[in-house]
Amino acid sequence: MAIYLGGETTAAAAKPKLDDLTPRQIVEELDKYVVGQADAKRAVAVALRNRIRRQKLPEEIARDVLPKNILMIGSTGVGKTEIARRLARVADSPFIKIEASKFTEVGYVGRDVESMIRELMDVAVDMTKQAEYESVRERAEENAEETILDLLLPPTSFHYQTQTEEESEPQQNRTREKLREQLRRGDLDERLVEIDTQDRGPTTIDFVGGQGMEEMGVNLRDMFGNIFPTKTIRRKMRIKDARTYLVRDEQERLVDMEQITRTAIEKTQNSGIIFLDEIDKIAGRESGGNPDVSREGVQRDLLPIVEGTNVNTKYGMVSTEHILFIAAGAFHVSKPSDLIPELQGRFPIRVELESLTIEDLKRILTQPKNSLIKQYQALLSTEGIELEFTEDAVAKLAEMTAEINKTTENIGARRLHTLLERLLEEISFLGSELEEKRQVINAEYIEAKLSGLVQDQNLRQYVL
Repeated sequence: MAIYLGGETTAAAAKPKLDDLTPRQIVEELDKYVVGQADAKRAVAVALRNRIRRQKLPEEIARDVLPKNILMIGSTGVGKTEIARRLARVADSPFIKIEASKFTEVGYVGRDVESMIRELMDVAVDMTKQAEYESVRERAEENAEETILDLLLPPTSFHYQTQTEEESEPQQNRTREKLREQLRRGDLDERLVEIDTQDRGPTTIDFVGGQGMEEMGVNLRDMFGNIFPTKTIRRKMRIKDARTYLVRDEQERLVDMEQITRTAIEKTQNSGIIFLDEIDKIAGRESGGNPDVSREGVQRDLLPIVEGTNVNTKYGMVSTEHILFIAAGAFHVSKPSDLIPELQGRFPIRVELESLTIEDLKRILTQPKNSLIKQYQALLSTEGIELEFTEDAVAKLAEMTAEINKTTENIGARRLHTLLERLLEEISFLGSELEEKRQVINAEYIEAKLSGLVQDQNLRQYVL
């Protein structure tokens, strides 16, 4: 599963440059979103800072400075994925989260490990393309405006102009400028115009293939796209909508796709981050009589990717030598030492994440920038409902979460989602129909709503 990270527009202006961020500042940035886990934050902050240091080295030394890959060990819901996601956002790096359990070794039906590099490359191209689109947006909007004005007031032909036509040209220019003012004010947004747009419909070819064939499918699509010209469609639409189409077409004309591809390859190779989740699911050594050899086989297939090799993508060869790999797993059944020795050596930094305490759960509910309580308050405020949580309510929720995690499966902070959803179910259901717009959630309210759930969890453990 690839996670595409969008930029935070509100904080973009105040966001410091990556080169200026010290490891301490990187940890402070992570603290805004992830509670606790100081050791893991320090490890990833140092790994990110070392990348910045490497880029300032001479080429002959920089080539040999390899990233120190990280292995995070901790149960589910303690913040492993969130730390990696937020790190990628701080670094503005191409990032994907992918489950190691979805891969099979070469020769078996399933995805091969090289597909993760292709996905990372797709993310890098999208990021670079969006950045280039933003850089030419102003020029594209100007060109789109001129195109719309040409549709509203077609220019006179320059051939065989009579004297009357020459005299009327200044008048036409004045009319054009008046239309421009109306267009910018939005007075003409509802007027209909006909524009020619490119048909961007997908041209896919479905067929059954083996390892790596998903890449071949894309190449076939590109090949047929070059043989057959792009279809142009004439559409009738409002000027407000036409502007969006025209700006996008202009952006595509103004950017250089070859340059975008070169930049994306460089970005992937030097700052790409792959979060390899559930690596404990492929840990384990198979005995000779066991027919299931895929787990150790996947480890051996992963080894050259993590070690550094060249992977063929539709954009060209991509070197994985300086891609940062962050592996994570709960390791309840297996141990990190169950991984093959060669793969263990490729993850020199080991970080054990701590289980969440009641105090941690309290902070998770209130402290992060977009904490769960803030999310529910924002959602319900759209319907005029003011949601307020008292201090004893937050404490009660944290205690219940810790209790259920202790008596049943420990799923960490994810248990908070379950409890909050159940707690606010009635308020969310009634929404704007509620007469009392100010809803105060206290410990008594939580006890009334959730005490049955806790008893049910305990009972279910013995009955089912």
